[in-house]
Amino acid sequence: MSAVPALELIAQDAAAVQVAVEIGAARIELCQALALGGLTPSIATIEHAVAAAAGAVEVHALIRVRPGGFRYDDDELWVMADDVRAAVAAGASGVVVGCLDHDGRFDREQMRRLRDAAGEAGFAAHRAIDVSADPLAAIDDLIALDVDRVLTSGAASTALEGAGTLAAMVARADGRIDVMAGGGVTADSVEGILRAGVPAIHFSAKRTVRDGSGVSMGSAETDGVGSYDTVDADLARGISAAVRAFGGDSVR
Repeated sequence: MSAVPALELIAQDAAAVQVAVEIGAARIELCQALALGGLTPSIATIEHAVAAAAGAVEVHALIRVRPGGFRYDDDELWVMADDVRAAVAAGASGVVVGCLDHDGRFDREQMRRLRDAAGEAGFAAHRAIDVSADPLAAIDDLIALDVDRVLTSGAASTALEGAGTLAAMVARADGRIDVMAGGGVTADSVEGILRAGVPAIHFSAKRTVRDGSGVSMGSAETDGVGSYDTVDADLARGISAAVRAFGGDSVR
């Protein structure tokens, strides 16, 4: 019986951390503003997540200073480097980052600065790879940068659509870096994604809570003060069960 791929749940609060513990996830990726692709969580959010995890699941903080791509100026990079240090000091087991240069490759200087800021903490790359100039070549760049793990949808809108590229990435990595699949993961799509050979799967299991007050308070909202995403425990359980059914009995 084959080993079951590791689970990583996207979390925005301590309640999601508790769901991650319940389903046997290995990690959470902690962020805020999931509808924008995820932004850096507050220090208090990290501290509360670490407390809720109580050592049962690792807390990895997304470090992304703003939405709108992955090319950063010096001021933005200084903020992200400080956010990395602050996240680790707040108890995060690792951080998740991604900086591209103007040629669409991972910016080695900026990534090294964030790697140095992380110290001994875990260091992973996010889906910036999916909009890079050459996602397969980027695998080699990340290995050279001593990145532990890369989250990718296989350069597609969903991991199922990118399953062919995911398989090519796993082959390119050849065990030198973990290729974790994520992007639009559902219980129904798990089997097709995992057949690419990825050792881990990343998902939000989210549902959207909407406000229909009719008063807009931001350019992204037209029907109220704003909607937000939260974890749906039943969806998370369904995805966990699908992964378990694919690979065996243990989710660790």
